Amino acid sequence: MSELPTANSAALSGRLLVVGLGLIGGSLALAARQRRLFSEVIGTSRSASTLREALELGVVDRVESDLPTALAAMGPGDIVVVGVPTLTVPKIIAQLKEHLAPEVIFTDVASVKGSIVTAIKAIYGSVPEQFVPGHPIAGSEKSGVGASLPNLYDNHRVILTPLTETGEAHTARVSAMWSGVGATVSEMSVEEHDEVLAATSHLPHLLAYSLVDTLAGMEENGEIFRYAAGGFRDFTRIAASDPIMWHDITLANSSAIVEVLDSVTDHLQSLRKAILSGDSEHLLGVFTRAKEARHRFQIMLDNKAYLQTMGSTEVQYRVEPSGVLQGHARVPGDKSISHRAIMLGSLAEGITEVSGFLEGEDSLATLQAFRDMGVVIEGPDKGRVVVHGVGLQGLKAPAGPLYLGNSGTSMRLLVGILAGQPFDSVLTGDESLSTRPMKRVADPLALMGADIETGEGGTPPLRIGGNRALQAIDYQLPMASAQVKSCVLLAGLYASGETSVSEPAPTRDHTERMLRGFGYKVKTEGGQVTLTSGGTLQGGVIDVPSDISSATFFMVAASIADGSDITLSHVGINPTRIGVINILRLMGGDITLLNERLAGGEPVADIRVRSADLKGIAIPEEQVPLAIDEFPAIFVAAACAKGTTVLTGAEELRVKESDRIQAMADGLAILGISAESTADGMVIEGGQIQSGEVDSLGDHRIAMSFTIAGLRASGTILIRNCSNVATSFPDFVELSNSLGLRVSEENQ
Repeated sequence: MSELPTANSAALSGRLLVVGLGLIGGSLALAARQRRLFSEVIGTSRSASTLREALELGVVDRVESDLPTALAAMGPGDIVVVGVPTLTVPKIIAQLKEHLAPEVIFTDVASVKGSIVTAIKAIYGSVPEQFVPGHPIAGSEKSGVGASLPNLYDNHRVILTPLTETGEAHTARVSAMWSGVGATVSEMSVEEHDEVLAATSHLPHLLAYSLVDTLAGMEENGEIFRYAAGGFRDFTRIAASDPIMWHDITLANSSAIVEVLDSVTDHLQSLRKAILSGDSEHLLGVFTRAKEARHRFQIMLDNKAYLQTMGSTEVQYRVEPSGVLQGHARVPGDKSISHRAIMLGSLAEGITEVSGFLEGEDSLATLQAFRDMGVVIEGPDKGRVVVHGVGLQGLKAPAGPLYLGNSGTSMRLLVGILAGQPFDSVLTGDESLSTRPMKRVADPLALMGADIETGEGGTPPLRIGGNRALQAIDYQLPMASAQVKSCVLLAGLYASGETSVSEPAPTRDHTERMLRGFGYKVKTEGGQVTLTSGGTLQGGVIDVPSDISSATFFMVAASIADGSDITLSHVGINPTRIGVINILRLMGGDITLLNERLAGGEPVADIRVRSADLKGIAIPEEQVPLAIDEFPAIFVAAACAKGTTVLTGAEELRVKESDRIQAMADGLAILGISAESTADGMVIEGGQIQSGEVDSLGDHRIAMSFTIAGLRASGTILIRNCSNVATSFPDFVELSNSLGLRVSEENQ
């Protein structure tokens, strides 16, 4: 489905003739008249009393009792809207053909489009250019012209289903009419429309009618209805809708409705069986999947993302100069570990209980992908998630493509798992993820015998052929990448033989650690990691540490703000992730690790950071893979340091959510800092950060890095396109302000 741009209602002129003044037609006429979209709004109906009432209520300017006369009077620039019941539409179409001039646009409001198009072709011989099929998704249980509402279409959707024969100018004018009465106009094909509406509108009405009819026939019906709770009343409200209208709709769209009805019937039979057998797992799966699906449906209806700070409404950060950071804080859970906890927990035998799970966009995308493959997952609830594992061979084919939003980690790791499944699958993402390189995982998987098809240029979507016999390989990583290493190892769980990956430099080892935590044997010798297929994963307990990448922003912030002293609790200090600590210490940072311990196999500590006089350094290349995600914030530290900081060997930064080298160089230059980008790094001369406006390019780490730069700025910094901060740090602004920053969030 594609949305049409909002039309300029002022471009409308001429007259509007509404044939049939029920709720839908009457509300359109009333809204158009009150908003003066047409020079005249005319109504026609077979009922004289309806016409009188329409005039008395001011629904129309005038009425016409004889339809042929009304049609014959219409000319170029006029629009005729057919608003009669679905099965009555063909009778009106016959009169349109006989009496309406070919240059006059006509459209309809029927809930079923296939039967209308069939009738048009039968009567006209072909689809006339003047016909624009349409369907407003609005209504109520009330009917008749007396129920007409001038705001019925405000913020509701109208679907147009133009055919190849339909004139583009005619479609644009009908779209302008609906936009003019407050609707959002979309387009889809006739076939797709009828399938979608069968599931989302027609079947719910049938179920409501059937439930009320069934209960009304029971002996205790009086008590049932007397004590019915709000949920029953809400669901069955639609059973009070016009029976004639729904009778017509059901017959007109019978094939699509029966197809969906059969699926629901099968589902109810499975539910009945589970209830009788006490199948707790099946019931919990149905209820958790349905709850989360309803949540996602509401998000789509509200045009939002999982988290309301991310999505269609762009936000910007305004940062005022501030001084000192003080206090204790716990940043969100580690995103890398949160991803892997869901993945391995799903593939394990038994239950995995996760605490500290990061409830950010990326992690939620991974969680939803496994729900879509039949895994029962409870939560998340304040960081707690319970995963009911299905075993290595227990995933089920998803109903459609798995959408992973902005998460490159989700896609690159998941493709390794899917390469070994018996079913075909497709991985898609948002606009940003759809530009990211995926051949780096597709190529080694192909060497293992996987069937991986990328989009043009080696980018998503990824199509994975199922039922392939994977063979183990000994893979030499061309460049250090934890995601590629993890992808190959996860595919190795399904490959015949011993799979090994050798890396040119150390990268984060969360996958290896977690596999061992789930009881799977993994061998690490030097830079080589090896595992053999045929084992099993056993569920357990995972306490996700706080993300050192998220902690980095405040480590840098406290380092550059005079007089600051903060402690960040329970932060993961995996040896493959502590590059930022090493680099800041080389720059003169005052960082102390307290209470070092293990949590679920991962080393953690409380990190105390005090302000310090930082100095520029040449960043050792061996530290680069250990801090690859933290460099945007490290660049801010370099901008506040005395002297020159040089980074080399970090070309991977150019293929993240944005080209992070160029994005940071451009932004720092706007803020008055000398920052020269190179092919694989940057040269930064420390200085005074000025006020200015920068663009994060929708990259969460760029947005947060420029936010902390505001601590040392001479004036206000405005950062645009910050919605994606929700991918890794949903409460970033709130936590920042609690520690002493002055950040406000504004809609762009």
